[in-house]
Parts: sequence; structure tokens; C-alpha cells
Amino acid sequence: MEEKSLGRILIVDDNEDLLFAAKMLLKKHAKEVTIEKDPRRIPFLVNNNSYDVILLDMNFTEDTTSGKEGFHWLKQIKEIDPKSVVILITAFGDVEMAVQALKEGATDFILKPWQNEKLLATLSAAIKLRESYEQVDKLSTKQKQLQADLKKPFEDIIGQSASMKNVFSIIEKVAKTDANILILGENGTGKELIARAIHDRSERKDEIFVGVDMGAITESLFESELFGHKRGAYTDAKEDRAGRFEVADNGTLFLDEIGNLSMPLQSKLLTVLQRREVTRIGTNKAIPVDIRLICATNMPVHDMIMENGFRQDLLYRINTVEIFLPPLRERQDDIPVLAEHFLKIYSGKYRKKFKGLKQNALQLLQRYSWPGNIRELQHAIERAIIMAEGDELDSRDFFFLSAKPSNEKVSNNTYNLDEVEKNLIQKAIDKNGGNISKAAKELGLTRASLYRRLEKYGL
Repeated sequence: MEEKSLGRILIVDDNEDLLFAAKMLLKKHAKEVTIEKDPRRIPFLVNNNSYDVILLDMNFTEDTTSGKEGFHWLKQIKEIDPKSVVILITAFGDVEMAVQALKEGATDFILKPWQNEKLLATLSAAIKLRESYEQVDKLSTKQKQLQADLKKPFEDIIGQSASMKNVFSIIEKVAKTDANILILGENGTGKELIARAIHDRSERKDEIFVGVDMGAITESLFESELFGHKRGAYTDAKEDRAGRFEVADNGTLFLDEIGNLSMPLQSKLLTVLQRREVTRIGTNKAIPVDIRLICATNMPVHDMIMENGFRQDLLYRINTVEIFLPPLRERQDDIPVLAEHFLKIYSGKYRKKFKGLKQNALQLLQRYSWPGNIRELQHAIERAIIMAEGDELDSRDFFFLSAKPSNEKVSNNTYNLDEVEKNLIQKAIDKNGGNISKAAKELGLTRASLYRRLEKYGL
């Protein structure tokens, strides 16, 4: 048998001689062997540790033949960890009791005194079963992620400007490697699209791409979301769950808005990246992960290092190669082709036929500063198509843009609360160059709240 192939084993039996003999035998083959003579400690042990197999006696001193105690503790274990692998042991086993044990959730049944070879073979089979449970759990989570991915609309990276041609060149160079990538750029510039393009051109293209918005994860849920948890690890942990690192195993993990992480969370992330393994909350079992890491942020992380807002060692870990995405206002050559692209998409979506955009519309789009970048342009085209009456879009269909150029002075003469709020939001976004996180912070709002208001006012 392969050395140390049996994982972590817990043995519960009131016979100290048996416990000692089992530990001496199994410690040669298992990574860890824990023995316990008092079954009342089972809930504590199972709640605070992760065992690959549990060997459980069916009869303790209070009840030496019926097996009732064993069934009681088997039920307790299964309530704590439904995927636990439990092998029941007894000196008074028979077929009827074995069948009942299997119905109650036991994996196997062994008589004592056992033959060493028989015990090792039974444990080896049980370990494989445990591994299959974990694999099914991971595959189930991956399937959910893939289904969510398929629901996303197809999007292309479009650009013919010199700056975007440079970005495309970098993508081609780095995609086939496993180098960690850091994508820098304002909100709405298409950082996730670039990450997906790298994944699609990489050696991992047939594996999963997992995206995580770090700015949307609270500190309390950070470890659960990224590293996973065991059922019962905290109040809302109703089932075992693989974290995003596990789900992305063999594929690509994209961490967006990484500049928003607090220093303590940066430290936890760095530890995982250095060790290349995660430990689910509620367990102490390290799970190795093999991922391609791509990060993105709109924050000035290099400046943040000088202000002790970002760890330098974490930056070194994530930015083997940096890709800077220029804002749309610096890509005027790309605006016409992007506008035509979105026109085609939303014409089909809303079943409208358009010849294209008139010259005055294109001139307006190229004059506008686009604080929300490509996302704002996409929203503007969709809105114009919905409201337009002709078969070509002209400047009048973008009145909501021409009414608020980037150097607009906000009037304080209105007392309409919606108008005041709309003007303040626009002013905050312009001031922060389209950075939603900074604008939300300045307005005293969460990012989600600000996005709802942007949608409400058509900004």
C-alpha cells in the first residue's frame, strides 16, 4: 500500500488496548490517526476537525451487545457531516445489524478482532469513497458556475486604436504562459473581457473561468467565498461548500477590484497564493489548488503601497505582467466601431432595424468624455435605440449626453430632490473620473446603492 495514503482517521472505541493497537498499525499508512475512548467527545471532534474516515465502535460499556450506542453516534456524526465516511466495528456483528448500519449511513462494517490486511483494504476503499464525495461536490459547484457563465451575453473585445493594438499584442504574448496578470484601468473599460480573452487563449481554455468581484464581498464572508466552508462552520453554513479557489482548480481565477481589499484580507490572500492551498472554514485540512491568477483594479495600487494601503509583496505576487486599459476618452478611434457593435446587438434584441448612426451622432459620441467608459457607451446606445423613432440614430437621440458635457456646471437653483440627487451623483462620478467605488464612498453610498441610482437616472 502506498505510504501515508489513508489520510486522516478518527477511531472511537472504549477499549484502550484496541485503540493503541489500531494506532500503531495505521500510523504507518495514514497522515494522522486520532484515538478517543469517550464517545461523548464525538460532536466536538467532528465539528472542529475534518476526518477522511471514522472508525466507530458499535457497543460501549453501557450497552455491550445491542449496537444502539453505535447507531446513536453514527446519527450524530451524519447530522454534523452528511458526507462523512463511517466504518462501524463490533465483536457481535451479524448480517441484520450490518444491513441496518448501512441503511443508517455507515459506509462499511467490520468485525473485531480484525485481520490487519482486511482493515487496511476496507479503509483504502473508504478513502476513495470520501475523495469521490469531495470531487462530486467540487464538480457540482463548477457546473453551477459554468451555467451562470453561459447565461452571460456574448461580448467581444473591440478596438483598432494604437493603445488597444498594444493590449492585443500583450495578450498574445502572455496567454500561453501561466504568468500572473494584473489588469489596470477605470471602471467600465472591459477588464473582465481582457481576463476572459487571456483564459480563452491559454492552455487552460478547456477548464473553468471563475470571476470574483472582491469589492462586493464583505470581510465576514471573504474566507467562506474564496476558501469554502464546512457545514455548520457558522450560522448560515447549511452545507459543505467549495470556495472559488477550489472551483477554479486547473482553470483561471479572476479577482476583480482587488485594490479594495483591506490589509488583513490581503494578508490572507497572499498566504494562499504562496502556499497554493486552501483550508475550508471549520476544517484544518489543506486542499492544494492549481490556478492561473488574473487580477484587476481601478485603484492606483502602486501609490497605495507608499501610503500603506496595499501590500508590496502581494503586488509582486500578482503582477508578473501588467496590462493597462486606457479610458474610452483616450480611444476616440474606437468609439465609432464600438457604437456600431452595440447598435447591431440592441437592434436585434429590440427587433428594430437601423441603417446606422448619422455623422452628427458620431461627432457627439466622440466629443463626450465618457466617465463610465465602454459600459456607459453601451448603455447610451441601448437607451437611444429604445427611444429612437427613425431608422438612423442622430445627435437628438443622445440628448441625455449633450445635456451633460463633462465640464457642465451643476445648478443649485432646483429644489427637486431627484434632480438634486442626480446632479450630485453626476458631479461625484465626473470628479472621480468614472471610478464608481470612489464616487460611492464620497457620496456615502455602497457600490450597489450607487449602481441602482445610476440605473434610476439613466446615468
